Amino acid sequence: MAGERRTATLEAPYIPVWKFKLRIPFVHYRFEWADYIQGLVMCAVCLSIIPVLQDTLGMPFEVALAIVILNGFLYLWHSFLGDPVVPGWVTPAIPLLIAYCVTFPMGPERMHALIAFQLMLGVWCLFLGATGLARTVIGLIPRAVKSGVILGAGIAAIQLIFKEGGKFYSMPITISVCALVALFMMYNPAFRGWSKRSASIKLLSNLGILPAIVAAIVIAPLVGEAPFELKWGFSQPAFATLWTDWVPWGKLGWPPFMMYVKSIPLVLAAYIVIFGDAVQAQGIIRDADAKRPDERVDYNPDRAHLVVGARNAVMSVMGPDVSMCGPIWAAMTVVTYERWKTGRESMDSIYGGIGSFRWGTFTGYWLLPIVTMTRPILPAALSLTMIIQGFVSVYIGAREAKSLKDLGIGGLVAGILISKGAAWAFGAGLVACFIVYAMDFFRGDTTSAPLWAEDLQRALDAEADTLAGEAPGS
Repeated sequence: MAGERRTATLEAPYIPVWKFKLRIPFVHYRFEWADYIQGLVMCAVCLSIIPVLQDTLGMPFEVALAIVILNGFLYLWHSFLGDPVVPGWVTPAIPLLIAYCVTFPMGPERMHALIAFQLMLGVWCLFLGATGLARTVIGLIPRAVKSGVILGAGIAAIQLIFKEGGKFYSMPITISVCALVALFMMYNPAFRGWSKRSASIKLLSNLGILPAIVAAIVIAPLVGEAPFELKWGFSQPAFATLWTDWVPWGKLGWPPFMMYVKSIPLVLAAYIVIFGDAVQAQGIIRDADAKRPDERVDYNPDRAHLVVGARNAVMSVMGPDVSMCGPIWAAMTVVTYERWKTGRESMDSIYGGIGSFRWGTFTGYWLLPIVTMTRPILPAALSLTMIIQGFVSVYIGAREAKSLKDLGIGGLVAGILISKGAAWAFGAGLVACFIVYAMDFFRGDTTSAPLWAEDLQRALDAEADTLAGEAPGS
C-alpha cells in the first residue's frame, strides 16, 4: 500500500527533481478519505472570492467560477511537488490589491493592472526561490515598515467588509452572528478549555470557520437575507469566455510596460505577507514534528517560493485572480497537522492529508449542489474570512514592531497604505525610519525596551533565522 514505505530518512517516497520531490496519489502516499470529504465542504471558502471578482472586475459568475477552479487545480501542485502545507490565498493582501485595481477604470485597463501585478509577483517569487535570497531581501525592509504593511492589510480587510456599500450591509444579521461564532470558537479561552476535555468539541474547533459557514447557510434563509437553493448536477464554468475575453493572450492584449513598473510597490507589500506566511508554515511543521518521529517532513522555503511563483505566473496569464496564490491556508494546515499528529492510523503521511484535502476542494467546485447551496451566502463566507484575517493581521502586525517607535511608524505606514497605496506607504515609511533611526536605519530602535516579552521576541527571531538557515542553497 502507498505510504507503507519510508526512505532511509523516514520521508514519504518521492521522485527527486531539482528542489522538488514529486509525489503521486496512491503511488507515493495513501489517499485520506476523511480529508477529502472535509475538502468537499471547505471549498465554500474558496468559492467566496467569486463576489469579489464580480464586483471588482465585472466578471460573470461562470467566468469567476472558472478562475476558482483553475486556482484549485494549481493548489494540487503543492503536495505533488513536495511542499507539505495546505495552500491558500494571500488573504491579508486582497484588500490592498482591490484598492489598487479600483484606481483604474473598469474594463481592459483594470484587468491589465491585475495581470501586470500578478505576473510580477510570480516572477519575483520564482527569482527568490531559485536563488535562495528570500531572507536577505526581507531583511532589508525595516521592521517598522513590515509592521505597518501587515497592520494596514488587516485594517483594510475589515474596511472592505464594513465600508459604505460593503458586504456587511447585504447580510448584517448573518454576518454578525456567524462572525461572533467564529471568533468564539477560535479564540475564546472557555471554548478552548472545553475542546481539551471533549473530543467532539475538539473536532469542531479544528474545522476553523467551517461551522460558521454552515451556520450562515441555515441562518440566512431564516432571517430572510438569502434564499436556500439546491440543484443537482455539475457546475458549468465558462472557460471559453475566460480565455477569450479575460486573459492577455485573448482579446484583452498584454499590459503596457508602465503597468508592470507601477505594480512594484504593491508586489513588495504582498511579498511581505507571503514571507510571513512561509515563516508561519515553518513554525506549524516544527511544532508538529515531535509527535510523529516516524515521518520526517521536509519544508524547503525555496521550494515553497518556486511553487507560489509558478502558480501566480500561470494564473496571471490563464485566469487573473485578486485572491492571488499564497503559500499556506493556515487554519486548514493546522487542522491537517493536528490529525497527522495522532498517528499513522489516522493519517499515514502528511502528504496524503494535504493532497486529499485539496483534491476534495477541487472536486467540490464541480458539484452543483455545493455551488448552488453556498452561492447565496458567499458574501457572508467572504466577510467571515476577512474579519478573521483582519483580527489576526492586526495582532501579528503589532507583534512585528520591536518598540513603541516601531509601532508608531507602523501606524503611519498602515494609514498611508490604506488611503494612498503601497508606493506612498513604502516611501513614507522609509523616510520616517531614516529620520527616527538615522544610522540605525536597518537595525531599528536599539535604545528602547522591547515592546513584547524578550523570550517571545527571541523566539520570533529564531523562527525567521531557522527558515533561512534550513533552506538548501540559501
